[in-house]
Amino acid sequence: MPAQKIESPVALVIGGGIAGMQASLDIADKGFKVVLVEKEPTIGGHMAQLDKTFPTLDCSSCILTPKMVEVGSHPNIEAMTYSEVIEIQGEMGDFQITIRKKPRYVDLKKCTGCGLCAEACVQRTRIANEFDMGIGKRAAIYIPFPQAVPQKYLIDPDHCLMLTKGKCGKEPRCQKACGTHAIDFNQKEENVTIQAGAIVVATGYDQFDARLKPEYGYGRYENVLSGIEFERLCSASGPTKGSIEYNGVEPKRVVFIQCVGSRDKTVGNEYCSRVCCMYTAKQAHLVRERIPDAKITICYMDIRAFGKGYEEFYDRVQKEKIIFRRGNPSEIYKRGESLMIRGEDTLLGEPYEEETDLVVLATGLVPRQDAEQLGRMLGISHTPEGFFKEAETKETIPTSKPGVFLAGCCQSPKDIPDAVAQASGAAAMACICLAEGRS
Repeated sequence: MPAQKIESPVALVIGGGIAGMQASLDIADKGFKVVLVEKEPTIGGHMAQLDKTFPTLDCSSCILTPKMVEVGSHPNIEAMTYSEVIEIQGEMGDFQITIRKKPRYVDLKKCTGCGLCAEACVQRTRIANEFDMGIGKRAAIYIPFPQAVPQKYLIDPDHCLMLTKGKCGKEPRCQKACGTHAIDFNQKEENVTIQAGAIVVATGYDQFDARLKPEYGYGRYENVLSGIEFERLCSASGPTKGSIEYNGVEPKRVVFIQCVGSRDKTVGNEYCSRVCCMYTAKQAHLVRERIPDAKITICYMDIRAFGKGYEEFYDRVQKEKIIFRRGNPSEIYKRGESLMIRGEDTLLGEPYEEETDLVVLATGLVPRQDAEQLGRMLGISHTPEGFFKEAETKETIPTSKPGVFLAGCCQSPKDIPDAVAQASGAAAMACICLAEGRS
């Protein structure tokens, strides 16, 4: 299919998480056009998976959803979801960008988001839902989560029986159920080319793979969860509707282990991920709130409560009868239906073993897998840890490539307020480039 072309110069924002959305809105509100490119089928990023935010315990969706809706409806923003940048050429004021749009097999103009197609799908409860970290199930035709923007369905080509084996009958059930005839199995990949005056990179982070710490049993024991998996258990929109349980069982003993994949030379991540101490404190508070009689233990190296209100929140959690045990465990193993944690309490200077029902690993933040490839396209370098490197100045936003700016966790691990602040700074610098081009 020939490439579609968008003519007028715009700002390109790569990544549709909280930082990318904030940058897009700030640029668009100044009167400039924005193309926001997001690899996933919806904007929102990791923040959409959270239940509450620390230290205020505000509902994450209550903060995020209005921004998502604003991005989706803003006249100066074109949000290209389920798309990715595949080529970047040119320089500041005249970047030529090629974007690949993957087929959704659903016509966005015709889809009303009614959900009848998903109800009719043969695979409706068989496929692990990526948004729920594989804990929940979905159909082959789906919306990632209820507040998704765009609120439109798409078909998973790897699991749709029609697309993989052609064994869904002459008229697939989803197609038959769709009253607006939105389902189109003939959709193909297409390329879009745009000219941009400035680029904001807000591609975010990946979660550390806890399987690289085999002593904790992640991936072997179903009641050892990562931090983001536990967030989905806590969320009212998650697979358990906010009930903290596994296999239908409510845990009475919960242990949190901090610094999993952070400050750890054995896995090559010597940096602090900055958010783990506080999101663990938040999660421990949620357990106390929902399971009042639970025994809750936090195993920590150090507590780093550096932000506004963080120390006060840490003090609050301490007073909720939550045990803080200094020193990370050396091993987790199974004994019957329970997990046994073996380690040394470095304050008391003695070894211990503790029995528990559920372990939550405070997994750190690592660079995205595609960061190196994107960096080559942009012509920018990386830090030794793999995050995008800022220019050799005291500023954290501009890169060595003029016209390319960083926002959020793609530059370094940070919390939501810092990511939003940096995104607004990147938007301001991008607007200067666009204004110079306009004049």
